[in-house]
This record gives sequence, C-alpha cells and structure tokens, in this order.
Amino acid sequence: MSEDMQSWIQPENDSADEQRCGFVAIVGRPNMGKSTLMNFMLGQKLSITSKKPQTTRHQILGIKTIDDLQIMFVDTPGLHKEQNKALNRYMNKTASEALRGVDLVLFLVDRTAWTEEDQIVLDKVKHAKCPVVLVVNKVDQLADKSSLLPQLGALSEKMSFADIIPISAKSGTNVDKLEKIICSYMPEGTHHYPEDQLTNRSSRFMVAEIVREKLMRNVGDEVPYGATVEIEQFEHDGSLLTISALVLVERDGQKKIIIGDKGDRMKTIGRDARLDIESLFDCKVMLKLWVKVRRGWADDERALRSLGYDHGE
Repeated sequence: MSEDMQSWIQPENDSADEQRCGFVAIVGRPNMGKSTLMNFMLGQKLSITSKKPQTTRHQILGIKTIDDLQIMFVDTPGLHKEQNKALNRYMNKTASEALRGVDLVLFLVDRTAWTEEDQIVLDKVKHAKCPVVLVVNKVDQLADKSSLLPQLGALSEKMSFADIIPISAKSGTNVDKLEKIICSYMPEGTHHYPEDQLTNRSSRFMVAEIVREKLMRNVGDEVPYGATVEIEQFEHDGSLLTISALVLVERDGQKKIIIGDKGDRMKTIGRDARLDIESLFDCKVMLKLWVKVRRGWADDERALRSLGYDHGE
C-alpha cells in the first residue's frame, strides 16, 4: 500500500483500534463518469464503462477495505428524463433508492454545463439525510481553467453542499483530496464484508456486464440500449471457465448489426470479453455467444425481473 493511500484512509487522530464503515452513493445524470470514478478509487475495474449514456443499469456495490476502514461505494445508473420504457423507470428507481441509508452522497456534475437532468438529480439529493459533496468532473478537459471558478461559485448557490471539489475521474486529478473528504465522513462501525471482497455481485453478473460493455463499445450508436446479456452456462472445472451467454435484442435488424459481416463483429465482442474475463478470474476462458430476438423485453417488467433487473436484489 502506498503512503498516499494510507494518508487518506487513516487520519492521525483516529484510534487504530476503531473500525469505521460507511456507504457512499455516487449519483448524477448519465455519462458523468460515476463508474470511472468508482473504479479509480477501488484501484480495480468493477463497473463497466463506455462513452454512451446509461451504460450502468444496475446498482453496483464496490467495497474498499484498508486497515480499519471499509467504504462501500454504490455506483448507480444516471438519473434521466426518459421514462417511456420499464427499463428506464427501473434505472431511475435504482438510482433514487441508492440515496437511502447512505452516509455520504457524491453528486457528479459536468465542469461547465448544468442541464435539466442535473436539476432532477439535485431535487433528489436535497432530500438525502446525509452530507452531499458536489464533485465537478472532467476538469482536465477545460481549455480555459479560469472559467471554472465562476462555475463553482454558481454551483455553490444551488444548495448547501458539504463540500465542492473539482476532479478528473479519468486522470485522477484531485481524487486523493476527494478520498480524504470521504474518509472524514465515515462513521465508526464494524465491517460488513471480508477485507478481500470487492463487490456483493455474483461472478455471473460480472461476466454479463463485461459482455454488455464490449457490446456497447463495438456497435457504435446502432444498438445503444436495445440489448442485454443473460448467462446460461457458468462452469469452472479448476483450470477452465466455460461460459455461454445469450445476447438479447428487440429487433431483427439489431441482431444483424451485432453479428456483423460473416460474424466478424460478434467475434470481436467475444474476443474482447474473453480477455477481460480471463483477467478477472485469472484462468483460461471458453466463451460462447449467441444473439436472440426477444421483442419488447425492455418494456416488460416480468422479462426485466427474469433478466436480473430486480430491486429486491
């Protein structure tokens, strides 16, 4: 462990015998870098990322344990206006529920823009029963750094934030300062998970998310949200992990796009996913992918529950 890491985890005035444990919800509109930030703070990729909004669909718990401190980061889907499908309503409900019972909220916003969807998130976090830290992300992309100060001033007037901090989740700029702020709000309490556990999600869930990430990254904007992944086989014999995954889409045209010319795109998706899965499980992987049309799955609450989109998880 680096000295820098220890410095924010264990302040000098803390007793070494006291355990601290807390939940931190990461919220914001779509494509604000919430998953990128959590992955950076965990020091390991857990949540999938892409440049497309609404990549994150589920609430994902990332667990960081160092010495006597355990922080449980709750990565959430982006809160958004669109409510026309059951899947959109599920994602908004998931993000809203993450605000309950947490010890700290990180509200991510863009470095310059304030949108209607930001206001939707603000209206939610105003009701949070815990401190809210405003995190202004992507400041490394600012051409004119002098424009940041008036923007921070304008943001500070929107509510009484516990703190406001500009960062870059991608490059790590100022994330060490954010981590110290997070640490200061973590209450005393016994740890919820073993020190080597990274998430509360199952291996099958993680594999499905990896496949979905490669899908989103390889199909451009042609099949943005009409696809999901279901794991049908997951068998580990000690040296080989055998996985069969079904990619579900809503239309025949989407199926053709994912398969690609002579199956080339499907092969690329499978290869990229297999490499990440091998890295995650540290073993050889045999991955088989199929594409199937299941019309209307994204607007069918029963189908969503069967595919793991369940608030009771």
